[in-house]
Amino acid sequence: MSLISLSTLATAETVHPAKLSSTELAGYAFKNPNTIVTETPTGKIHDLTSLKSSDGKFASGMYSAGKSRFDITEPYGVDEFMFFLEGSVTLTSDDGTQMTVNAGEAVTIPKEWTGVWETEGYRKIWVIYSSSGEGL
Repeated sequence: MSLISLSTLATAETVHPAKLSSTELAGYAFKNPNTIVTETPTGKIHDLTSLKSSDGKFASGMYSAGKSRFDITEPYGVDEFMFFLEGSVTLTSDDGTQMTVNAGEAVTIPKEWTGVWETEGYRKIWVIYSSSGEGL
């Protein structure tokens, strides 16, 4: 069983796809030494970037977090596609529109979005585009 082969580790001559196997998607990917682990009052956050594009505007990876609630009052800042592997998140837009995204479902959040992000915990695959490269 191998860990993710990050594209940044490829030689200048060779570029490889970044694969997340079913074992890695089950959480094993967070054993990768490139995983950023952050301690919070509600548990650990794990964030792993599996690929960052050569122009620095596109990235993908995995993320897991425990219970949290965020009031996003400034625009989200990046366009992000998320596929939830475990748990769920409830998104409440500023106009009061609410949606819950469960495991096995996906959502795309536009960079202009503001609202409330609330969860009991989740694990997701993320794909982010940022025209400036910020937020990756």
